[in-house]
Amino acid sequence: MSAQDSQNSFPRIHNAMWPGLVGKGPDSEPPIDLDTMLRLTAAAEVNGVKFDGVDLFLFDPHISIDSTPDDLKRLADKVRALGLVVGSVVAPVWPPTGGGSAMGSAAERARFVEQVHKACHIARTLRELGIRPYGVVRIDSAASPADWAQDPEGNTRRIAETFREACAVAEDHGERLAAEGEICWGGMHSWRAMVRLLELVNRPKTLGFQADMAHTLLFTLGYNAPEDRILPPDFVWGQGGGLDAALRTLTAALRPWTIDFHVAQNDATVKGSGSHDKTGHHCLPHDPNGKLDIVRHAGLWIRGEDGQPTRAFRHICWDGCMFPNAVMMNQQTWNDILSVMIAVRAAHGWNE
Repeated sequence: MSAQDSQNSFPRIHNAMWPGLVGKGPDSEPPIDLDTMLRLTAAAEVNGVKFDGVDLFLFDPHISIDSTPDDLKRLADKVRALGLVVGSVVAPVWPPTGGGSAMGSAAERARFVEQVHKACHIARTLRELGIRPYGVVRIDSAASPADWAQDPEGNTRRIAETFREACAVAEDHGERLAAEGEICWGGMHSWRAMVRLLELVNRPKTLGFQADMAHTLLFTLGYNAPEDRILPPDFVWGQGGGLDAALRTLTAALRPWTIDFHVAQNDATVKGSGSHDKTGHHCLPHDPNGKLDIVRHAGLWIRGEDGQPTRAFRHICWDGCMFPNAVMMNQQTWNDILSVMIAVRAAHGWNE
């Protein structure tokens, strides 16, 4: 594919920086620093097309949640010098990163909201510095499904209350929040639980859904919520159109809420790395065990029921969480990822 073959200018194509941190640490591999992740992203190129930007994790050693104005200006200058922009940012709402459970005690929930406040301040500052033309602030419940299951009704209501407080903070900063649907987050661990939580919060202009193809595939299999599985227990991969039908059911329910989107591949297994909870396993785009037709299935999220792009988000992001460092340090990895992202935009994008 040449540059002129990809006529669509939107959605912009981003790479996530947090795979350099998530799943890394003393019980795994060392983190990959932000400068290296930025360099690898900026160096990727496929027939003249490059990544447009990056999405960020607001946590050390990448970006301190307590960054000063000078810190953020240096970050903006660094990203701009590489020809990139910033899109969505992840708020460090979990207890190990200074936050607290969204369904926890008053003190824990206050720490959660405070981390969202700090993240929204950084997001707004980057917008004011001219380096962040679009994107959201990502959150989750910072609680496990096992803890949530001790009081499903009460815990869901507490999460919703906390999220509503976070929405007020986001609105004060001119930001929007996206809740990441992933089976390791209590109250968000199934597609029905996710829809119910979004409806209970009832702030659709401020709180939406962040869909990751690797994680949402697991919704169809009912991990952590067998009662909500869509595919049958005896489903055989690669036979018939069962997967497409299941994904159509899933996207019909969650697409109307989706304001942030990750393109990804998944092999339908549940794995973890280092200190990160067991969750969906991100695969390389051409992994022979991958169960998704990335380009075709991305269209189920990008296009509405009328077949037209929803334009609900202005960029798409690749999330390569828990790839080994050797894979991430290989420049060809990012060229291959960029190639499939270009194909997604060519198939389902638009111009403004």
